[in-house]
Amino acid sequence: MGAGIAVLFSLSACTPPQPGAEFNDPYEANNRAVHEENVAMDRALFGGGKPRKRPLLPLPVADALGNVAGNLGAPGDVLNSVLQLRPEPAVINSVRFLVNTTVGIGGIFDPATAMGIYAEETDFGETLHVWGAPEGAFLVVPFAGPTTERDLAGKVVDAIIDPIGAAVGRPEDYYIRAAKLAGRVADRQKFGDTVDSILYESADSYAQMRLLYLQNRHFELGIEAEVFDPYEDPYGP
Repeated sequence: MGAGIAVLFSLSACTPPQPGAEFNDPYEANNRAVHEENVAMDRALFGGGKPRKRPLLPLPVADALGNVAGNLGAPGDVLNSVLQLRPEPAVINSVRFLVNTTVGIGGIFDPATAMGIYAEETDFGETLHVWGAPEGAFLVVPFAGPTTERDLAGKVVDAIIDPIGAAVGRPEDYYIRAAKLAGRVADRQKFGDTVDSILYESADSYAQMRLLYLQNRHFELGIEAEVFDPYEDPYGP
């Protein structure tokens, strides 16, 4: 309860958009500096932007880690669906978690998808959106990358109220966090070509990352809003 009150209080002070600005990005200078540090870290850890002789993880291992991480996140999806008063996704994600945890051997495999039971992913950032909280300014966070003030608050709450972590206690919850982190590494490998094209092949990787993140996030939230494309030809059709 205390965490929720703190988050709602912080959201009441979300940075409003500047009049006439294409993006709500008042911290662009600092965001760009953090972005450059994140790109440097990506290059050091994953060899981003360089030809890969072989993948960091064998493909079956990367797929398994991604499946486990997704399965561990399912109870959080269920909780947020309930908070959003959306019972159908809550039921679907509950069934997926049950099937993949049992038949899928702890989530290593994904038989639920093979059965046509597809994930309905959500998070507390979307819950805040449903509750009417403003999006706030665009941010780039060290290690985590692009987000917004609202979504950053949501990530903090998701970490605090993680249902599985709360159920198993310590030290098991540390193993769960490690598994989710491993899933992020696996995703970096899985979507490596796309990430590389944004970070290392764009004329302005920061502007391209910001555009794609906001477009994708608005699509996830069902927000119909035009986002300015810095590479669009203003004189084109």
